[in-house]
Amino acid sequence: MHYCSLLFILAFVGLLPKNCSNSSLPNIILLFADDLGFGDLGCYGHPSSKTPNLDKLAAHGLRFTDFYSTSPVCSPSRASLLTGRYQTRSGIYPGVFYPGSKGGLPLNETTIAEVLKPLGYTTAIVGKWHLGLGPNRTFLPIHQGFDHFLGVPYSHDQGPCQNLTCFPPDIKCYGKCDQGVVYLPLFLNDTIKQQPVHFPDLVAFYNKFATEFISTSLKREQPFFLYYASHHTHYPQFAGEGATGKSLRGPFGDALLEFDQTVGALMTALEVNGAQNNTFVFFTSDNGPELMRMSRGGNSGLLKCGKGTTYEGGMREPAIAHWPGKIQAGVTHELGSTLDLLPTIAGLVQAKLPKVQLDGYDMRDILFKHRKSRREVMFYYPTDPSENLGVFAVRLRKYKAHYYTRGASHSDTTPDQACHLNAFLTRHDPPLLFDLESDPSENYSLGPSHPDYKDVLQEIQARKEEFEKTMVFGESQIGMGSDPELQPCCNPQCIPKPSCCACS
Repeated sequence: MHYCSLLFILAFVGLLPKNCSNSSLPNIILLFADDLGFGDLGCYGHPSSKTPNLDKLAAHGLRFTDFYSTSPVCSPSRASLLTGRYQTRSGIYPGVFYPGSKGGLPLNETTIAEVLKPLGYTTAIVGKWHLGLGPNRTFLPIHQGFDHFLGVPYSHDQGPCQNLTCFPPDIKCYGKCDQGVVYLPLFLNDTIKQQPVHFPDLVAFYNKFATEFISTSLKREQPFFLYYASHHTHYPQFAGEGATGKSLRGPFGDALLEFDQTVGALMTALEVNGAQNNTFVFFTSDNGPELMRMSRGGNSGLLKCGKGTTYEGGMREPAIAHWPGKIQAGVTHELGSTLDLLPTIAGLVQAKLPKVQLDGYDMRDILFKHRKSRREVMFYYPTDPSENLGVFAVRLRKYKAHYYTRGASHSDTTPDQACHLNAFLTRHDPPLLFDLESDPSENYSLGPSHPDYKDVLQEIQARKEEFEKTMVFGESQIGMGSDPELQPCCNPQCIPKPSCCACS
């Protein structure tokens, strides 16, 4: 069934509470791309990407050159974005959640949505959750501060896709995706509305839902928080009629173009409703590009390696902040992270911070005054962090020290052998030290003859030891394992599973 026949779902707007109206509070939109590389956008130097709306956002906003996620893979980076805490604290490691995972983002973790709810915000997530489903669908976003959820509970490659249409009129998805699990479900709140999803119509339906959420919230003079977690540009790429064949980069470029069109649709919705000057918009991505997919996997630009690694290409992300009349257009080289969004948003609206150890810093001085960042240090954890090894790398201002390096299957096929899976774990004593301002590609490690070498390494080591003393690893949620019975099925009594789990 195509999504046009599901538009009755948009009746959700009638469920928005009418109390707690406060039109003076800013609206907030977080745009989160998936597996997008540092070098994939036009405004970040890609010569053939078609990203006019993101480029416009950057031209009229503040573009970051040194912005980081906390993990080179999906689930941990999403946990940190929403909680302002390294994924090790919440237990979102090692790796990512799967359809039958028993664990999820613990309910005692406080998300940005939960920070905003007491102030009267209405909240919605559209797209990819990937922070657990669990028994009785305990970990879905409607239990984590979000009033509305339209999307997929995990990654869209985590279900058989070889017979599904990814591009119109009937171009099948590239590859097979994960086998032996249920087809990909589309959820509205905690209810499956379609299984498998119909990819060519998915984003158009998301956009309709999101723009209706925006317009209805504004008509009710209720501040809103929209977390738009796109599936683009993760494998397998897909797109609708409006983007298919319209880019110069093939399937990847078409998927990226469709994401860019989403940005345009959301910005238009703000303008039509006269809310562009009272809305803080922030865009970034969860981790670096999946280079093993070659031309279908994105581009990390000048940065070394990509997804799965703690080199710059795995965790350094494009990022743009936009708020007309509030944020002056320009480029900042100050250090920032997805960790910083929760305290920044809390500061914007004078919300109470969670009474837990936060790892983020308020970025308002960067955004509104173009001052120095409060963040001087960034710690790089691998996909499988452990208390034994600790952080793999540390960035202190412009310097980065690698204590351990390792390649990853996600970054195979690149000419740089250090990115590959067979570049096994290597300990460096003393650490490899790089100047990321003069050498963002991490090609030329500094030696003892460098005038800052000794002092920088001593300070980095001290910062690392201080940080690791405060790090208490939460129980691994992903380590709780999986149960096939927890895989979401629109027809729970059907047999044989998982193939019978299909509804239109």
